Amino acid sequence: MSATGENEMGLRKIIDLTRFASLSILLLHCYFYCYAGFSSWGLRSDLTDRMLSHTIITGLFTNFHYSKLLALGLLFISFMGIKGKKSDDIKPKRIVLLIAIGITLFFASVLILNWSTDIKLLTFSYIVVTGVGFLCILSGGSQLSRLIHVTLSKDIFNELNETFPQEERLIKNEYSVNYTARYLLKGKQRNSYINIINPFRGSIVCGTPGAGKSWFVILPLIKQMIEKGYAMLIYDFKYDDLSKPAYNWMLANMHKYDKPPSFYSLNFDNLSGTHRCNPLDPQNMLDITDATESARTILLGLNREWIKRQGDFFVESPINFVTAVIWYLRKYGNGCFCTLPHVIEMMQVGYEELFAVLNTEPEIQVLINPFITAYENDAMEQLEGQVASAKICMARLASPQLYWVLSGNDFTLDINDPEHPKIVCIGNNPEKQAIYGAVLSLYISRLVKLVNRKGKQKCALVFDEFPTIYFNNMDSLIATARSNKVAPVLGMQDFSQLRKDYGKEQADVIVNICGNIISGQVMGDSAKLLSERFGKIMQDRQSLSINRTDTSVSKSRQLDFAIPASKISALSSGEFVGMVSDDPNEKIKLKMFHAELVNDSRAINEEMKGFKDIPPVRELDAVQVMDNYYQIKQDIQILIEQEVYRMKIQEEEIDEL
Repeated sequence: MSATGENEMGLRKIIDLTRFASLSILLLHCYFYCYAGFSSWGLRSDLTDRMLSHTIITGLFTNFHYSKLLALGLLFISFMGIKGKKSDDIKPKRIVLLIAIGITLFFASVLILNWSTDIKLLTFSYIVVTGVGFLCILSGGSQLSRLIHVTLSKDIFNELNETFPQEERLIKNEYSVNYTARYLLKGKQRNSYINIINPFRGSIVCGTPGAGKSWFVILPLIKQMIEKGYAMLIYDFKYDDLSKPAYNWMLANMHKYDKPPSFYSLNFDNLSGTHRCNPLDPQNMLDITDATESARTILLGLNREWIKRQGDFFVESPINFVTAVIWYLRKYGNGCFCTLPHVIEMMQVGYEELFAVLNTEPEIQVLINPFITAYENDAMEQLEGQVASAKICMARLASPQLYWVLSGNDFTLDINDPEHPKIVCIGNNPEKQAIYGAVLSLYISRLVKLVNRKGKQKCALVFDEFPTIYFNNMDSLIATARSNKVAPVLGMQDFSQLRKDYGKEQADVIVNICGNIISGQVMGDSAKLLSERFGKIMQDRQSLSINRTDTSVSKSRQLDFAIPASKISALSSGEFVGMVSDDPNEKIKLKMFHAELVNDSRAINEEMKGFKDIPPVRELDAVQVMDNYYQIKQDIQILIEQEVYRMKIQEEEIDEL
């Protein structure tokens, strides 16, 4: 019922009547038990004596404390209807203290009646002490109605509300990767599992430096995949942090493979410890589109700003020029000189001889025709803009160390060949990533082309610090790899890195089509994007409203972000959020998680102490490296001389005819 003035007035009258009754009973109590004192003061009459005698008949004074308890009970009843003005200044301790003092004085005053002193002093003392006790109780009780006694949640960071059930089953299959974790649910710690049952749908692992993505996520993933017989490509940004464990785990799990795998590593800093591989292997360059893809990968890897300008004249022209050189060397002598070092050296040949030689190959005439036209029309500025940018970029790769690795052929890049499975570790150097990253991008581009085929062995492509390399068709790989049992795993520090190096459109596609995501601490837009991806859960809400006479509390339930961006930005090392995908045959209802991954760090460190170093591949000295470097230069020089001589002979024969 709504409050009206009449209701409030009636309630106030009842409260006043109850208090008056309480006070009257207390006065009768004092008059009865201190009758001698009142008589000595002359404060008695026949009327009051008659009233007292009638009251005695009721049994009110049968026991000394009956009347006091009744007066106190009526006083407490009157407190129930009080609606005082609420105040934050009133503390419960003050109220409890007042009531405790009042009750003590109220009931302990009986001791005064046992004093052997003047009856007037005794009566006065008893009435004063009892009255003070009564007033203390009245004061404390009156303040109870002004006390804000609503207890709101003490969870100032809303941590209890933002917990949710997570998957506690261990779901394993022949392809899965499983992590042990623990999480909080309504203040209680529970054990859980993060089950990546279909890694072929693509996985992203992100987190700022120190978030623990390598230690807690990538290394366990490599170990479990090797134990399940995966062929692997591992891009090891800080060689050999991932390569050495992978090599030792492979040695320990040879029996898990149908055919024993081989281990290969590519490392441009330690030439005696690296294998050699030709990414432009002529056996795998089946048509000119392979040459175009290789040229685009190497040039965009060397010029990251070109990624956002693909389609521009001065971007596509250098790509066409390099494509022409690659395909010419592929066709010449059945590909005997089809290596990236030979391509670099051939690009340095003078325009007149180079264009004349390239023009002899019919398949690339359409590619080099614009360059020949510009040269014949003496449009040297345009020609330099088209060609020189490619020559200058490629010249940065002209080092004896790179030539040594790129010109050999110790292994092929078809790592998931069922008859010859491989684990290939490609090492980078953070200090030289601008150069090495472009070459490694070419390796990866050619390798992906070979592994993404049907009928091959299951394999994983693990990229630590993925944005440091450029692979133009990563979105296509993720979209098609599932049916070919290829599991891409992309490690990065933040989504903004991907946008910076790949462009916003391609970066957004890569992030959005990956089915599994595991994220440590990330900031800014990345945290917001993840929070929105994880969605909302039902959470309890409380609000407090105070007015002059009442306090109202509102409780509601509403949808809010399960893992807010602020929480993702404040994750501790080893703490991860994310979402996994499932299969039609293995459904996972609780896909989302916010948990701390559990690693037995002591056992892992002990295991790593016993790891063997990756053995050297060959004994090598600087002379061999330089001989190879000069041999490549000589190969191109001889090729140009022979072709120019052959064309001259042909012209002379035509003239004679």
